[in-house]
Amino acid sequence: MTEAAKQLGGRDREPLVLTPMMLMAPRPDGVEAIWAVSRTSLGRVESETADGRRQMHACDPHGFTPQGDAILRVRVAGFAPGAAARLRPITTAADDGETVTGAWKPFRALDPAAAVTRFAVWNDTHRHDDTIRQLHRVTPVEDFLVWNGDTCNNWDDAAVLIPTLLHPGGCDISAGRPVCLLWGNHDVRGPQAFRMPGLVATPEGRPFYAFRSGPVAVICLHTGEDKPDDHPSFHGRAAFDALRKEQAAWLAEVIRRPEMRTAPYRVVFCHLPLRWTDEGPQDYAGDGYDRFSAGSRALWHDLLVAWRTQVVVSGHTHRSTWIPPTADWPYAQLVGGGPELERASWIEVTADGAALRLCQRNLAGEILHDLNFSPLPPG
Repeated sequence: MTEAAKQLGGRDREPLVLTPMMLMAPRPDGVEAIWAVSRTSLGRVESETADGRRQMHACDPHGFTPQGDAILRVRVAGFAPGAAARLRPITTAADDGETVTGAWKPFRALDPAAAVTRFAVWNDTHRHDDTIRQLHRVTPVEDFLVWNGDTCNNWDDAAVLIPTLLHPGGCDISAGRPVCLLWGNHDVRGPQAFRMPGLVATPEGRPFYAFRSGPVAVICLHTGEDKPDDHPSFHGRAAFDALRKEQAAWLAEVIRRPEMRTAPYRVVFCHLPLRWTDEGPQDYAGDGYDRFSAGSRALWHDLLVAWRTQVVVSGHTHRSTWIPPTADWPYAQLVGGGPELERASWIEVTADGAALRLCQRNLAGEILHDLNFSPLPPG
């Protein structure tokens, strides 16, 4: 450190705040804010509603002011469904009291009773920064963004978690829209994958969750890895058979919730498809891997049929694909594209009283699939 820097209190150190505040896991009463810091700090989030009322959110589940030496997470709550506000992070260094107040960011709480909802879906970005920047440029700011798995290649280096998840492609992807993140098979792969839950918020604290946005009921599921848990490449880290069973029990309860069973439209998100064009057996001892999650489907299929699921939206194959419903498989399957610019796609979902529309486009704006679903009758 230079003498001049010492006289300034060591201000040639790394900036205190390293990423924008990411808004994740929207709820009818709020959202979770996450951002990265360079040293141990305290984090608070200030909110301001349209009528000028301000509130400070600064309590973690154990009664502490949220704090951390790399990540700050603040649960923001107390809103009415559909309420609009703006939020800003306030970061205070524990060692010298340096305080950084971030920019205001608009936010709207989920509204299960809204007449209309609009949201977007990405998948399989795999740390392709050029693709992420293009997706960020073309995707409209709507109610929320579903990031449907495989944010990374493998988590081999802990240093890439923060930029990948909280500042992907150098973009503030939660600007104007909170993010709903799902796990893909690459998100659970590698020696540093166990760190990812510390940077990712979900509404219920698990990697599977459900919510209602206007007329659309959404269920988000975790399909795990694309090979058996005992595959040698996982080095004993995978335990997804148990997680799939746990989700089946949870799913049986979720589909009975009033807001889920009365929704006119019913959509499931999961990274691995539950149906595929070629469902032949794979040679796991060689280069084989699952193109679809047969283990998940075996546990979840009857429940999804009972819920009258209309469409499952997935990624994983890097091939934009539409598989229509049949008598045996009454839910349709829509799959997004891959991480390269020429294969990437995004999906815009809109729903009102007349129809649920899923429009999948490539980065050039060309429509790949334009799908419409009628509202389900009550029951």
